[in-house]
Amino acid sequence: MGKKKEQADSMLPQDTMAKLLAAKKELVKEEQQRAEEKHAQELFERKEREKNLSFAELLERHGDKGNKF
Repeated sequence: MGKKKEQADSMLPQDTMAKLLAAKKELVKEEQQRAEEKHAQELFERKEREKNLSFAELLERHGDKGNKF
């Protein structure tokens, strides 16, 4: 199986292979950036939703523990 991959790699010109690898790195980088942005947006939206909750809703969600202070 390793030989087949080496043969497939050797069939492509070196400059084409370099372009493909560079394109792959760029796509991976873009995907990672999109994932980070999505995560940040979800955190922001969660905080905004929590800001809009009434006091009663917050007590319902988190309970009346009273152990913070």
